[in-house]
Formats: sequence, C-alpha cells, structure tokens
Amino acid sequence: MKKIDDDWYPANLDWYAKWGATVFILVSVMFRGAGIEWRFFDLTAGVLGTALWLWVSVMWKDRSLIILNACMLVMLGSTLIREF
Repeated sequence: MKKIDDDWYPANLDWYAKWGATVFILVSVMFRGAGIEWRFFDLTAGVLGTALWLWVSVMWKDRSLIILNACMLVMLGSTLIREF
C-alpha cells in the first residue's frame, strides 16, 4: 500500500479556508434551491462562506476579491438581519 506523503494536504491556512468557504457557498445555493422555507439557512451559510472568502482574499491581498466579498457580506448580512 502506498503511503500518502505529507505534501498531499498543504499546510497553508488559506487552502483550508478557501475550500471551507466554497463548501459554505455551495450549501447556501443548495438551500436557496430547496425553497423559501430554508431562507435562514441559505443566508447563514452564505454569510459564513462570504466572510471566509473575504478573509482569504485579504490573505491573498487581492483587491478585486476583497471588494466583491465585502459588498456581498454587507448585502447578505443586512438581508439576514432584516429577515430575522
């Protein structure tokens, strides 16, 4: 049996954060497609995923991603507060 070397999972925190953020965004879209009764979970997962992507974009110093995710976080967060 072949042993998986240590480089298979990167030690960089941004790698884990970006994949966690991607999972949250996909879960958000899944809840959005499930119907209006899942709106709270859609918005919550969307806010978490967007906040993680904002954090990753700051680590990467990518201004376009920072602006995109900051705006999305404000919009999703304000909707979450307004709805609930």
